[in-house]
Amino acid sequence: MHETTPQEWMFFGVLVVVLLALDLLVFHRRDRVASLRESAWWSVFWIGTGLAFNAFIWWWNGLETAAKFLAAFLVEKSLSMDNIFIFVVLFRFFAIPGRYQYRVLFWGILGAIVMRLGFILAGVELIHRFDWVTPLFGAFLVYTAYKLLRHGGGEIEPEKNLVLRLARRYFRVTSGDHREYGHNFFVRENGRWCITPMFLALLVIESTDVVFAVDSVPAVIGITKDRFIAFSSNVFAILGLRALYFLLAGMVDRFRYLHYGLAAILGFVGLKMLSEHWLESHGWKPLPTWVSLVVIVVLLSVSMFASVMISRREQRSPNK
Repeated sequence: MHETTPQEWMFFGVLVVVLLALDLLVFHRRDRVASLRESAWWSVFWIGTGLAFNAFIWWWNGLETAAKFLAAFLVEKSLSMDNIFIFVVLFRFFAIPGRYQYRVLFWGILGAIVMRLGFILAGVELIHRFDWVTPLFGAFLVYTAYKLLRHGGGEIEPEKNLVLRLARRYFRVTSGDHREYGHNFFVRENGRWCITPMFLALLVIESTDVVFAVDSVPAVIGITKDRFIAFSSNVFAILGLRALYFLLAGMVDRFRYLHYGLAAILGFVGLKMLSEHWLESHGWKPLPTWVSLVVIVVLLSVSMFASVMISRREQRSPNK
């Protein structure tokens, strides 16, 4: 396998910075609510960008690495869809107008990218140094799958968020609203700097992403232990989350069976990590990457298809 050089890491970093800069400073420099059609096109664009990079990985490092990238991309993309429900709840709680939500999500995703880099580098390093970390991650994913299967996505209560309570306790929060301060995170009020509800929402989003990263990063590492492939697949899955939010925010209740598919995927990857550790210790070959890719696609497709079919049936028979 090709060892990623510092120059290649730097090139990828520049690529991500350019994409983010174009997104915020060119395509979305004005505060406005994105239409469903626009959000759909942007979702297609970001997914297409990820798949184009996947094709580059194929050319650069072969089919096996490309399959791992695609599997990790699909896992992270499906898990990140769970974040959409969180965003809906948080924006309602902080009364963030639709035209300002994109800016909060932009900085939230930027912070998520930085945190994922730290999580992935630390996780892969632990696996390389200690053999017992792989089965530990596998067991954790199986446990997470069980919790998700039993309790679903759970309910989010922003007012109980520890970071939010600490911020309100130790920082001055503006008494004004968005009509006065717009999309600013910090403002001067009565001669003193204050944080706005926009910044509080950003803090809660970032702290919530840490919890999601604890689940998703081990799942991605379970597919590939290549640092670059794990991180780049995460990045391209996260970059399109903003457009996906505006596309699906009003339809989150229609994906009622998605958490079953996510639980199955996490459980599969966890069992895969446990079995591979045992197989490698006995000198046997692990499960081929293409098998993992097919299983992930099937599990995700079945949960999405079931959700859509049930929603359509209920719309046709609203009294049942």
